[in-house]
Amino acid sequence: MPGKKISPHPAIAQLQCNSLANLVQTEIERMILAGDLPSGAKLTESTLADQLGVSRGPVREAFRMLEEAGLVRTEKNRGVFVRDVPIDEALQIFEVRAAMDLYVGRKLAQSLGATQVKELRQLVDAMEQAVKAENAQDYHRFNLKFHDRLLELAGNDKLLATYRKLVNELSLFRRQNLTSESMAIYSREHRQIVKAIAAGDAEAAGQAMFQHVMNSRDRTLRNYEQKLAEAAAASAAASRQTVSA
Repeated sequence: MPGKKISPHPAIAQLQCNSLANLVQTEIERMILAGDLPSGAKLTESTLADQLGVSRGPVREAFRMLEEAGLVRTEKNRGVFVRDVPIDEALQIFEVRAAMDLYVGRKLAQSLGATQVKELRQLVDAMEQAVKAENAQDYHRFNLKFHDRLLELAGNDKLLATYRKLVNELSLFRRQNLTSESMAIYSREHRQIVKAIAAGDAEAAGQAMFQHVMNSRDRTLRNYEQKLAEAAAASAAASRQTVSA
């Protein structure tokens, strides 16, 4: 006689569901940050559940966590979409980050020890190796880790949580900024940040971190304006071809 299937205790079942939702959330986040799920894309529970080999429950919970992280938005009667951050909002986020980093740079210059500075230097070394290899993916990964570690070392959990949410919202803009030229510039700026922190120069460290973010803001705006100009030129060319035809 076959044994009776035993259902897990409700508490265990909930734990399993939560753990699975975290894994699903991590994978969907990776797909968004990699550009596999572009800005504005609609996310469907059933499609992602089939793709990831899970039920729809963990996907639904993952959507909730992703919305809290600022990566997706829910529209009533329409569904869940990857956030499409307007350029004006992106520029404002850069400005908030710059103000936060000004404080963080000053604090770290007054508090970090040699071991922590060495850790930061190793991350900068890894980014410079990625620049030499023209590996934007590795550079992006180490860049995120470098900035996240700076915020961790500041020792303010509220600030760190706010920073991570802002970084998620800017993720697609920041990836578009990565060219061989910009990565080399960013690496020099990272080196300057660590140098100022190691020297214990609070004002220089704060200003270096502030200016680094504002440079990213300016580069984002230039890229956006260039794309608008290219789109307008393409539209004008298409109109001329239609008229001549």
